Amino acid sequence: MKHFVLILALVAAALSAKADDRPLNFILILVDDMGWMDLSCQGSDFYKTPNIDRIAEEGIRFTNGYAACAVCSPTRAAVQTGRHPHRLGVTDWIRSRFQRGNRGTPEANPTEYVGGPKNKLLCPPNPFWMEHEEITIAEKLKENGYKTAYIGKWHLGDPDWFPEHQGFLENRGGCDYGQPPSYFDPFNQPKGKHESLREGIYKLPGRNPGEYLTHREADEAVELIAGWKDKPFFIQMSHYAVHTPIQATDEMAAKYKDKPGATQKNAKYAAMVESVDHSTGKLLEALEKHGIDDRTVILFTSDNGGLDNKNNPTDNAPLRSGKGYAYEGGIRVPFLVRWPGGIPSGKVSDTPVTSVDIFPTFLEMAGVNLPSDRPVDGKSLANHFQSGGEARINRVDLLWHFPHYRHAPGPYSILRRGDWKLIKWWEGGHELYDLRADLSEENNLADENQETVKMLDEWLINELKKTGAKFPKPNPDYKG
Repeated sequence: MKHFVLILALVAAALSAKADDRPLNFILILVDDMGWMDLSCQGSDFYKTPNIDRIAEEGIRFTNGYAACAVCSPTRAAVQTGRHPHRLGVTDWIRSRFQRGNRGTPEANPTEYVGGPKNKLLCPPNPFWMEHEEITIAEKLKENGYKTAYIGKWHLGDPDWFPEHQGFLENRGGCDYGQPPSYFDPFNQPKGKHESLREGIYKLPGRNPGEYLTHREADEAVELIAGWKDKPFFIQMSHYAVHTPIQATDEMAAKYKDKPGATQKNAKYAAMVESVDHSTGKLLEALEKHGIDDRTVILFTSDNGGLDNKNNPTDNAPLRSGKGYAYEGGIRVPFLVRWPGGIPSGKVSDTPVTSVDIFPTFLEMAGVNLPSDRPVDGKSLANHFQSGGEARINRVDLLWHFPHYRHAPGPYSILRRGDWKLIKWWEGGHELYDLRADLSEENNLADENQETVKMLDEWLINELKKTGAKFPKPNPDYKG
C-alpha cells in the first residue's frame, strides 16, 4: 500500500511539473480612450468596474502606467512592436479610408513634410499604415507555436495591413476604423458616404440586431478560449469602447442617471465603461471554467488618456487635460496585470511603465527571444511583475514625440526622468513639472530651473535622434 501511495505521489508530482512547463497564455485588453481615473480601483466614485478591479486585486496595479502616445494609432503600433512610435514613423492617428474621400490606397506611405501657411512649422507626414517589415507580438508568438487572435479595433492601416497580415491567425473586427460606425448590431451606417461605413465592421458581421458591440467582442473571445484551451494562445481584446460615438444601452445607462459623482457624470459613458468591465468578467469566467486561469497572463491598459473636454465625456482629474495633450491626462493610463500562477496579489508599483514594454515582456514570459535585427525600445517587466513590483527596471527615461499640430501651442516632445517631466514645444518654450509634488501640473518650474531644462532638453533631443525621430522644421511659406 505504501508503495502504491508513493507511486501516486510521484505521478502527481510528474503531472504537476509537466503542467508547470506548459507555455503561458496571454490576453491583452487594450481599451480605446479609457482615462486613468475611469476605474473604481483607480479612484473613480462613479464608474462600476468590479471585474477589472479584480485584475488589480489579484495582481499588480501600476500608478505610473503610460501610453506611448496621447492618441491611438501610435500607441497601437508601439504595443505591437515594442518600438517607439517615432521610430516606426507612426506619430499621429491613421486616417481611415472613409476619411480620405476618393483617394484610395497609395502605392507607398507619404514622405513629404506637410503644413499650410498658417503653420509656423512643417511637420513630418503620418503614414496610412504600419509597414509589414515591422515584427509584431503575434508574429513572434505564432512562430513559436501560439494561436493568435485579434478582436476589435486595429486602426493600423488599409486592408492589406489588417491583423491577418501581421501575424494574427484570427481577426474579428480589426480594420482601418478608428471608431465604429455604430455600437449596435449590425454595426454600420446604412447611408454612410463610404462603402466601408455601409458594410460595417470587418469580419464581425451582424447576428442579433441591436446587440451591443462590447458584448459581442466578449463572446468572440470566449469562443476562442474554449477552442484553444489546450494550446498556448495570445488574444488581443482591443475594445472599440470607450471611444466616441458615446452610445450605450438604455438599460445600462439608466443605472447612472441619478448616481452621484464628484466630477464624472456622463451616464452613457459610464455604461460604456461598465460594458468593458462586463466583457472582462466574461474572460475571467472562461479561464476559470477551462482550468487555465493559473497559466494565463492578463494585461489591461488603454491606448491614450481619456477624452476630457470640459469634463465630457469623462474627467481625468486630478490629472490635467486629456486625450491628445502633452499633460498627464493625455498619456497616463490604467496599467493592470494579473497572473495567479506567478504574480503576487494585491501589489501596487509606482515604477513608470509604458506601452512599448508589453512586447518584450510577453516574449520573455513566453520564452521567446527578441528580434535580433532591430532595436526594441521597451523593457521587459517580467521580473518586476513576478517580484510584486520589487525588482528594478533598467531604464532612465521615458520619452514621447508628437511632431504634429493638434492643440495649441503645436508640436511637442516629452521627457520624464524620475519625477521631472519636461515638455518641449517645437514652436518655442518649455514646461517643467515635478510630478511627485504636482501631479496636476499646475506649477511650471521651467523659469527657476533653467539648468535642469537645458540638461533635459539636450538629453531629449539626443535620444530622439538616436531613435530615429523626424523633427518639425521651419515653414518657408508661413504667413503669421
